[in-house]
Amino acid sequence: MEGSVEARVSHEVDRWLAWLPRWRPGTHRGRVRLCTRCFGSPILAAAGLDVDVPHPVQHAFSMRMKGIIDVAVDDYTARNLPMLHREIRLAEERKARRPYRAGEGLDPEFLGLELDPDPTPGEPFLFTLQGLEADAAAEAAEPAPRPFTPQEKEALREEVRLADDFAKQLGRRICAELARHRQRIANAVERLVEPQVAELLADLDRELDAPGWAN
Repeated sequence: MEGSVEARVSHEVDRWLAWLPRWRPGTHRGRVRLCTRCFGSPILAAAGLDVDVPHPVQHAFSMRMKGIIDVAVDDYTARNLPMLHREIRLAEERKARRPYRAGEGLDPEFLGLELDPDPTPGEPFLFTLQGLEADAAAEAAEPAPRPFTPQEKEALREEVRLADDFAKQLGRRICAELARHRQRIANAVERLVEPQVAELLADLDRELDAPGWAN
């Protein structure tokens, strides 16, 4: 497992570095909600990406590391936690039967992001992607799962706890491994991200200095 975690972290850092040259700063209105995947993330801190790095760059990295954890936890659950594995499988089967699933098949860089923009007061949307997904789920009319007995609830809670403990342990190992990659991550940010941010700020300064702003 040690070699496997090391290899997976190195591989995903390589893939993130290969994606980074394609990143461009967004020019749309920023979101007001914090990303729960990235805010305060120990993985981003371990990689040196927690300060003064645009959120899309952070998010693309954190989701790749999350993918490592998800795959390992799925494997651990399938081998050791039969009740939790069964419930996850049934939930995935119910979701797969929906006629529309927003966010299906996205690249890792876009997973976990809000699918719809923040609403503007007084300007309601005609529809949202999340609303369409909710409507599709309602139309599928899946029967409610049978209720758990008290004994099943307790057993399921214990299996969820074990899965969470395994994920936290793996997350700590990934953080330790990322220390080996901090320098090349920092070099890539300095070379590919910081010049674009500096140019964006320079453009903003030029616009603010334009004669029209004086009026």
